[in-house]
Amino acid sequence: MAYTLLLILASVVFIVLATTRLQLHPFLALILAALGFGLGSGMSGTAVIDAISAGFGGTVGAIGIVILAGSIIGVFLEKSGGALRLAESIIKRCGDKHIPAAMGGVGYVVSMPVYCDTAFVILSPLNKALSRKAGVGVAAGAVALSLGLYATHTMVPPTPGPVAAAGILDADLGLVILWGVVASLVALFAGWLFATRVAAKVDIEPSTTNESAQPTADEIPLSAADAPGVLASVAPILLPIVLILLRSVAQLPSAPFGANRLFATLDFIGHPVLALLLGVGLAFTLPSRFDRKMLSAGGWLGDAVAAAAPIIIITAAGGAFGKVLQNADIGAALGPYIETIGLGVVIPFLLAAVLKTAQGSSTVAIITTASLMAPFMVALGLDSESGRALTVIAIGAGSMVVSHANDSYFWVVTQFSGMDVKTGYKLQTLGTLVEGTAAAAVVWVLSLFLLP
Repeated sequence: MAYTLLLILASVVFIVLATTRLQLHPFLALILAALGFGLGSGMSGTAVIDAISAGFGGTVGAIGIVILAGSIIGVFLEKSGGALRLAESIIKRCGDKHIPAAMGGVGYVVSMPVYCDTAFVILSPLNKALSRKAGVGVAAGAVALSLGLYATHTMVPPTPGPVAAAGILDADLGLVILWGVVASLVALFAGWLFATRVAAKVDIEPSTTNESAQPTADEIPLSAADAPGVLASVAPILLPIVLILLRSVAQLPSAPFGANRLFATLDFIGHPVLALLLGVGLAFTLPSRFDRKMLSAGGWLGDAVAAAAPIIIITAAGGAFGKVLQNADIGAALGPYIETIGLGVVIPFLLAAVLKTAQGSSTVAIITTASLMAPFMVALGLDSESGRALTVIAIGAGSMVVSHANDSYFWVVTQFSGMDVKTGYKLQTLGTLVEGTAAAAVVWVLSLFLLP
């Protein structure tokens, strides 16, 4: 048992050092870790290669189209002006006096299809414009926006991280969405409290706000004649989520929709692949002037493929690593020991937090943690539909803790908000700790009611 633990630890340390010190691509780090662990555990060379191939291919089949479709929706929402239209709508409803609430809500919605780094760059000028108009500092709105984006980015599909973890752990995507929304809303509230109670007291000097890189308040178009309407903008996000949730409800043991044609229809259109593709179809209607070049390799569709490809490849490499761990039967070797710990969903949260803090990437933390957790789901009492879904969300919560200097998102937030590094640690790093811990607490409470 001690040797197996050391081998797992060595694999994790290698992944962290390879992606940070050596600057290797996560794909290569995960594949090398899979090879090293497999051979070190006594598996034959052929068995290791077979496991890597099976894990890689199986993961791509499970999540590839879903992640790509989500990326397409995000790119079309961003480039058509739909993301800004949604932001404008939320801001109008919240008013100038509630900037942190408005920016947190904007981030929460927009980050479901749009990557949080990109979304922050797009939406940060809105926060500056509103802050100037209201005569208040930018810090509270910036932190609320950052944490709002993070809440759904790490816990609510169709964002890639939760989708990837669900694929690796074979979790029901509908349940992940349902409980992910619950946990992320509490996390959003915690982020808002932090922004209004802590960040609002921090004054960022105008000279450090990177004015040259940001439009002025008068240059921020809060309305655009050619941008899609609010309903049209939100439809590509909501339709897949609603269909996936309906499918999960239809598959409950109580069979609320029966076992007739309605069930078959919901089972079909609510499948994550088809649901997201239907969302893509709606996204194609967002541009005011649709051009077939948008669907070319050099157009919007090509941009979406380019953005999704690295995530799909990294996720598949994580699936390969996880398959090697499973085939090495480490669950049987370490299961009894882990079972005695009795921490349940706390373990995936802590493991993801350690990996996130050590190497910076939330995506790598999510994928690596999911791969490590897969063999131990039975031992932890998480091998049920609800258990797997809660594990995905716990991993997502951990992948927020914490964002600091080795995280690209930390630099996006600080540079586009005008924070120096010290202020960034005080607001962004501490804020992600508060938000991630709040989400983990929700997952733990849910586990008390949903798990045996």
